[in-house]
Amino acid sequence: MTQPLADPVFEPLRGYREYPPEEMETRSRGFASEMQRRRTTRQFSERMVPRAVIEACLETAGTAPSGAHLQPWHFVVVTDPTLKRRIRVAAERAEEEFYATAPAEWLAALAPLGTDACKPYLEAAPYLIAVFAERYGLTDTGERRAHYYVNESVGIATGFLLAALHHAGLVALTHTPNPMGFLSELLERPANERPIMLIVTGYPASDARVPSLHRKAMGEIATFR
Repeated sequence: MTQPLADPVFEPLRGYREYPPEEMETRSRGFASEMQRRRTTRQFSERMVPRAVIEACLETAGTAPSGAHLQPWHFVVVTDPTLKRRIRVAAERAEEEFYATAPAEWLAALAPLGTDACKPYLEAAPYLIAVFAERYGLTDTGERRAHYYVNESVGIATGFLLAALHHAGLVALTHTPNPMGFLSELLERPANERPIMLIVTGYPASDARVPSLHRKAMGEIATFR
């Protein structure tokens, strides 16, 4: 039986702030400069980060737009050393298989990053944040509820989270072992959730080093018509 459509409920736009054009440019340029400092990091300090910082960053992720406002994401925050160890073992097992079978072109693309199947940061970093996409929702009676634009919605929320972690003064790494079904098992997630990635975050190690890379210029990433 088709459910009746709910009448939309609207409220005034209260949070919007308009700035003079000069301030808009200053703010946007400042944020761009801030984000230019963001670097994916693979060497982490074991120093603990206050949980309140991670919670605030996740609150930011939760403000992302989503298809039909169904917010099809779930973040599992892991700090337990034993669980982090189990995740590392499973991830390295998947990575070993990947590096043994990946096409030469893919391996060549990864070569400048200096990556391999060894992932010590999965234990060293104080926080692992597993990102899950809810493929469908569940009503109070256990019936399936369709979700829309799930990949797009979760991708935007993850981008918000990465920006928030950087803004807070932390470094992060996006890790996507393939396959990553082990995350569902180890983290005891329901069948309607699919693991998307691990975000490794914390303070950088005192001797942290990053690849010497260059980002594309404006003309390469955007076209104005």
